[in-house]
Amino acid sequence: MRILIVEDEKNLADALCQILTEQKYMVDAVYNGKDGYDYGKSGIYDIIILDIMLPYMDGFEVLSKLRSDKINSAIMLLTAKDGVSDKVKGLDLGADDYMTKPFSTEELLARIRMLSRRKGEIVLNTMEYGDIILNIDTSELSCVSSDKSVRLIYKEAKLLELLLARAEIITPKDDIIVKIWGYDSNAGDNNVEAYISFLRKKLNFVGCKTEIISIKKLGYRLAKRD
Repeated sequence: MRILIVEDEKNLADALCQILTEQKYMVDAVYNGKDGYDYGKSGIYDIIILDIMLPYMDGFEVLSKLRSDKINSAIMLLTAKDGVSDKVKGLDLGADDYMTKPFSTEELLARIRMLSRRKGEIVLNTMEYGDIILNIDTSELSCVSSDKSVRLIYKEAKLLELLLARAEIITPKDDIIVKIWGYDSNAGDNNVEAYISFLRKKLNFVGCKTEIISIKKLGYRLAKRD
């Protein structure tokens, strides 16, 4: 299960990352609303833990924009505000749960388990689009119409997972850099282009007709070939 934490109190965010990582969750953390929205709109997170009082874009706006973008990740609002009006507003905007600070680790983990059940165990072992099949657990790429398969290295698998999560939506290079290499990385367009090339070769190797196409000055998306 992949979880995104959007929390401007860096010490709290980092503590939550450690707690959830110890529970075998895959966790990313960002510290302002703009980054929270940029990460969340990738669609690859099962659960988003979202603070309300955030720099640049508050949690309500992030929540509203993600739901407008048809992002169906489970979203739990995490905030020091405990007024009924704030809870109602968050739930009306599409939040799945609401928890106030301070909170116990046990309650947080229980609520995460509850959200997983509510979403019907939204973690999938495979992702598919067109004739592409990616096994999330093993990073194995295969094709519907072929008996060939190939094991992807870590960054190749994460890049393909990102593209599959967004399907036919264009994924900008900047989004790829932030998600695959990290916000503070020195990676650039050349790194993205190199890994796109690696993936294209492996898609060809297993016989997939679905391809990664370049949209000039915008980014990449998947497309089905006839």
